[in-house]
Amino acid sequence: MFDLDRWQEIMSALKKNKLRTFFTAFGVFWGVFMLVVMLGSGNGLRNGVISDFGDFATNSVFMWTRPTSIPYKGLPRARQYNFKNDDIDALRREIPEIEYLAPRTQGGGFDGGNNVIRGAKSGAFSVMGDYPEWNLIDPVVVYNGRFLNHADLNEKRKVAVIGNKVFDVLFAPGEQAIGQYIQIQGIYFQVVGVFKPKNSGVNFGGDKERSIFIPLTTFQRVYNWGDIIGWFAFTSKPGTPASVVEEKAKTLLKRRHSVAPDDPQAIGSFNMEKEYNQMTGLFSGISGLIWIVGIGTLMAGVIGISNIMLVIVKERTKEIGIQRAIGAKPWNIISQIITESVFLTTFAGYVGLVIGVGILGLVNYVLSSSGAESNMFKNPSIDFNMAITALVILVISGAVAGLIPARKAVSIKPIDALRYE
Repeated sequence: MFDLDRWQEIMSALKKNKLRTFFTAFGVFWGVFMLVVMLGSGNGLRNGVISDFGDFATNSVFMWTRPTSIPYKGLPRARQYNFKNDDIDALRREIPEIEYLAPRTQGGGFDGGNNVIRGAKSGAFSVMGDYPEWNLIDPVVVYNGRFLNHADLNEKRKVAVIGNKVFDVLFAPGEQAIGQYIQIQGIYFQVVGVFKPKNSGVNFGGDKERSIFIPLTTFQRVYNWGDIIGWFAFTSKPGTPASVVEEKAKTLLKRRHSVAPDDPQAIGSFNMEKEYNQMTGLFSGISGLIWIVGIGTLMAGVIGISNIMLVIVKERTKEIGIQRAIGAKPWNIISQIITESVFLTTFAGYVGLVIGVGILGLVNYVLSSSGAESNMFKNPSIDFNMAITALVILVISGAVAGLIPARKAVSIKPIDALRYE
């Protein structure tokens, strides 16, 4: 393999027809280059979409009431009903697979009217009555102050955690918001925290940046909601599919609110785990398709190398005959041709790999430095394992490309090779 004379002979053979060598190598270069760029682009799309989730609990389920569609126990169809506070304890008691449970109520400026006032400033914002567990399902970054806690719930405190855009509207830049009071639909609340979202791709209840979180118990009391719950969010414990918790919760809540067990409409739900798995499955399919297209393109280049090696063998038939006549073994001929094929394939592929990775790095740099990075496309790159896999494929492909011409070369009898013109 490291015989200097052999390598000199290989380089001499490749230099004899530079244009042919270039176009032969270009097919492999282009196949690897396209494979790297497509894989990197697919990863960029995947990274962009997945980053939208941030730290959002992907094993979560959201559940709310809808009008019934089936009469049940003397109750008419199209009946409206609400979840209640005692459903919280029932869910925790009867469904041990639930890890975090966060009931929520919601109100706010959906009609365009300003519902929050501070001095001469006002704005229309979503107001959420929440449990502290909500921050374990859809986490936010509290960069000033704190989030809600259970003492706020138990004591029905009039405290609020406001989004960063709420702060921008109601407070001057650099002003201290913690400890200040804002008026929400006529009721004064003390600001205890300011937050910004960790993700922008998942919003339940409106724009989080323009949201205000207050204790659920306080919301129910000051706005006369009684014991009504707007909707539930919960996560499943590790190892338990969210769909299991979803079905158990629906069965329990239907039983508690006299809803027909087979009513498909009475309880609406959204299973984040199911949607997340479908999305990751889609990207796995895209990645598989990219590999198929990329390897197909690469194989076209490898076939081109194999054909050119056949031409080279034909041109060197007499030379091979002389080598055989003076005692060269078939393996010497085979190894020389395969080495030449592997060298050409690997070199062209390596150049394609380097340039492809360089292009991806340049695109990533331009996106990040210009601020044009999109939530749908982020950090296009390929990992080390993919690069190694591509190189292994190249070496194997080069060996296969040279095998057929090599076998043809040694199949010619030395006497016939010497007579070849």
